[in-house]
Amino acid sequence: MHIVADAIVLAARAHGEHGVVARALTRDHGVQPGYVRGGRSRQLRPVLLPGNGVRAEWRARTAEQLPALTVELVHSRAAIHGEPLAAAAIEWVTALVASALPEAQGYPRLFDGLGAMLDAIEAAPAARGWAPALVRFELLVLAEMGFGLDLSGCVAGGDDELAFVSPKSGGAVSRAGAAGYERQLLRLPPFLLGEPVSGGAELVDGLRLTGHFLARDVLVDRRVEPLAARDRLVDRLKRAVA
Repeated sequence: MHIVADAIVLAARAHGEHGVVARALTRDHGVQPGYVRGGRSRQLRPVLLPGNGVRAEWRARTAEQLPALTVELVHSRAAIHGEPLAAAAIEWVTALVASALPEAQGYPRLFDGLGAMLDAIEAAPAARGWAPALVRFELLVLAEMGFGLDLSGCVAGGDDELAFVSPKSGGAVSRAGAAGYERQLLRLPPFLLGEPVSGGAELVDGLRLTGHFLARDVLVDRRVEPLAARDRLVDRLKRAVA
């Protein structure tokens, strides 16, 4: 096994006295784990921060062996790790990808989407600048994992304004079609239908919508830690966009 590719660091955990097992996302080879010798050194710790762009090389003699991984920093996002809200967002999106994706399967759209999401956080540390992109990225993860929402029309047969989503089917429901059942449905924020974001309440509705389906369909059972990271982020976002 020998892979050389641009990658986004997703996670790094200590292994042994000096090493690190890192997971990184590549465009064509998906999530790849590897052992970084000396990964806990002063030189490599800043390189292995989640969200950083690296040039990575994996080598292993057999498919069963954990590959040796060497990394070269291409794009550092260390500076925004010092911003609590932006750092929480990076922690969440990288944890989501690391937990949701199977290893060694290419997801080019998710690689591009994660890069764009990280760029948005870096370009606009204020939450209102990237929170809508976060909701859209979570929708992309759902779609790529086979749990995409159907926002193309009303599943109840209504033909007026789409305003809700069924928590069971993931299909959009019009305002008329939802009459009498509004409390049982999830709000569909207009910005997910191409409208401008009108306020913080819409962003909270969007996060509640995607959070329901991520917890139910993608981050189940063993994925408790990523959901805790999301809960912390959402709490901070609510205060930031209020």
